[in-house]
Amino acid sequence: MEESELRSIPLFESLTTEERRVVAQHADEVEAPEGTELVRQGEFAYEFFVIEEGTAEVTRDGEHVADLGPGDFLGEMGIVEHAVRNATVATTSQARVIVMTEQALRSMAKLNPGVADRIKTAVEERCPALLS
Repeated sequence: MEESELRSIPLFESLTTEERRVVAQHADEVEAPEGTELVRQGEFAYEFFVIEEGTAEVTRDGEHVADLGPGDFLGEMGIVEHAVRNATVATTSQARVIVMTEQALRSMAKLNPGVADRIKTAVEERCPALLS
């Protein structure tokens, strides 16, 4: 994927152009048709997603929890905490998502620890429960 595609994503907007290039080298962009389960409650977390275009619904134990749209990210808690997914997220429209695997994040952390730290900090700021 291209660095320029990451500029408008809030999670990556504070990164420099060079840092976004590093992220782009470690991330993939995927088209997800309506109804695609991006993550499933109870499964192990191997990647996190950022919604670039489209919408998704978050459910926990079959109950609606939230709606997501462009700029929202998901699946990060499982990677940061090395835990199973605590909710299911499925697209509610055609969507384009950025996907980064846990392995890619670890690789990026070794090669460019500052970039990985900034992403982790952004995740923690959006998810205060991770700080405790």
